[in-house]
Amino acid sequence: MAEHPTPPETAEDLRAAILERYDSLSKRLQQIARYVLDAPNEVALETLAVLAERSGVQPSAIVRFAKTFGYPGASQMQRLFRDGLLSGATALGYGERVRNFNEAINRRGDDGGQVLAEFVEGNVLALQNLGQAIGPDDMAAAVDLIARAETLYVVGFRRAFPVSSYLAYSLQQLGKRTQFVDGVAGLSRQQTQTITPKDLLIAVSYQPYSDETLQAVDIAIDRGAKVLAMSDSLVSPIAKNATQVLQVREAEVRSFRSLAASMCLAQALVIGFAFRASGQARRRRK
Repeated sequence: MAEHPTPPETAEDLRAAILERYDSLSKRLQQIARYVLDAPNEVALETLAVLAERSGVQPSAIVRFAKTFGYPGASQMQRLFRDGLLSGATALGYGERVRNFNEAINRRGDDGGQVLAEFVEGNVLALQNLGQAIGPDDMAAAVDLIARAETLYVVGFRRAFPVSSYLAYSLQQLGKRTQFVDGVAGLSRQQTQTITPKDLLIAVSYQPYSDETLQAVDIAIDRGAKVLAMSDSLVSPIAKNATQVLQVREAEVRSFRSLAASMCLAQALVIGFAFRASGQARRRRK
């Protein structure tokens, strides 16, 4: 891998460079790239040894990753993220708070009476992080995509199915022309064949990503439609070619992953669209 001649000067520039070059990186460097994109505050604050342990690679691989993008070493890359850190304590400490939470659960053992409290605490952490990770501009852009689309196609299977079905039902209730790609009788491909460049596909998927959702995204891209992705990583298969990505990091309690943050985000999108539509209706009546 040739080294990048001019290293990005800001964390945002580095993020853009990683997204642009992600497919050309080796599998090991892709592993580091995903960690850098998904946990930038940890990259800013932790030592090289800790970053290597948490991303599952050797420290030398992180140094090689930094050099691939033109930096003399990992510390110069980390400095970009330190310079761009958010001031919010929730965002800064999210990764560490999640680890502390999981360690506390492990010490409690198998106390069934604590399960509800554990899920509440884990979901509170995830919701606080969601509020820091997705800003007003991100939400406004997503609502704009929904409002401008002639027809919405909504897809999400397996764990994402409750989120996608809620979005499809709620947006239909608001009068938005919506096609729910539910894959009944194995017809998910046929349900997306009519998508056009005037339409929007809302795709929801988390690791491991469903083949049906990936297929729907590919069809939408091939037909020139826009894609709004809700996913757990900026470099997930549904995110890389999307028009916009809303990243959701869900709570995981005793190996069970929640959907609280995703449902909260879905509700915010629906209500945001409702406000947008009602405002347009009032302006037309004047």
